[in-house]
Amino acid sequence: MSDVFRELFSGIIYFGSANGLRTLVMFVIAGVLIYLAIAKDYEPALLLPIGFGAILANLPPTIEGVAAVIGQESSPGFLKVLFDAGIATELFPILIFIAVGAMIDFTPLLKNPFMIFFGAAAQFGIFITFLITLIIMPKLGIFSDEAMKIAAAVGIIGAADGPTTIYVANHFQLKDYMGPISVAAYSYMSLVPIIQPPVIRALTSRKERLIRMDYTDIKVSKSVRILFPIVITIIAGVVVPMSAPLVGSLMFGNLIRECGVLEKLSKSAQNELSSLVTILLGLTIGSTMVGEKFIQWNTALIMLLGLFAFIFDTAGGVLFAKFMNLFLKKKVNPMIGAAGISAFPMSARVVQRMAKAEDPTNFILMPAISANVAGQLGSIVAGGLMIQLVSMLIAR
Repeated sequence: MSDVFRELFSGIIYFGSANGLRTLVMFVIAGVLIYLAIAKDYEPALLLPIGFGAILANLPPTIEGVAAVIGQESSPGFLKVLFDAGIATELFPILIFIAVGAMIDFTPLLKNPFMIFFGAAAQFGIFITFLITLIIMPKLGIFSDEAMKIAAAVGIIGAADGPTTIYVANHFQLKDYMGPISVAAYSYMSLVPIIQPPVIRALTSRKERLIRMDYTDIKVSKSVRILFPIVITIIAGVVVPMSAPLVGSLMFGNLIRECGVLEKLSKSAQNELSSLVTILLGLTIGSTMVGEKFIQWNTALIMLLGLFAFIFDTAGGVLFAKFMNLFLKKKVNPMIGAAGISAFPMSARVVQRMAKAEDPTNFILMPAISANVAGQLGSIVAGGLMIQLVSMLIAR
């Protein structure tokens, strides 16, 4: 009779164990993510499904020892099916980038190609964090190949580019670290309006923040807009082959937008495809946040290093702009450099808001958008470059 009782009420009894306490902590973490999504409107399309996915993944285990939504290899639950189909195969990041490509208008960048340098400079934090993580990992008992793989994925968090971060982490098969890496990437992406302004203010003077920037409305022909995604795909695929899947999907989405004959597909990519994959991606990321693996010191360290990478990416863009001003007759507003991260279009809006706070008549949104779309490309190329670099070092 006692055995039957235990089986019937195993879920309630479970909370009295050590793992049960971890589960309660994970429920709190999931609740915070859902709160930020609903009450604070921080990336609700992602944080809400991530939070709910974490709740599902941490429900008391069934007789087989895992939550029903995850299941076993022989009988997988729906969240494991989604993970195997969308994350393990890298399908979700690819589909997300097709949708993002259909949303992005590269015209501001084509009008001001100089801004491509800011998209490159704002990836500085990725490589700095990579080196710092390599130094720290051996102290935690993680050595050589594994340390390099973790360092590569953690560094990419700084670009505020969730799909690229997931792509790199999955490429190196960091399944045990997928939860904290993904949550860090999307959390910091949603916190751009909170994290970036203090960094920008610390590195710039009011005089620099008041700098005005001219925006010349140059007409970009349809032929150029169509050729741009094709040429960029070829160049990126030749120079950094490992970036080809992400750059190719991003540029394909943009080609759908710009070709002018696939308006229905373009709208579907921007709306239905984006919404559906975002929901599935969020739930799947949440499913990796199982308390037993998530509540560890390594998780806190990854979150901290990810924040460090994000701050240094922002700082790298600002400092690069200040350095360029030493040689330019027509100065650029250093805040533009901070928009070189991948968080599109949030970072550009933050920069414009800060410029407007200093001077209500100062309008630098278009240059900021130019740097922001350049950062979208820069983070993808940096991710591909990181994969190539680490793969080459491991092969030696």
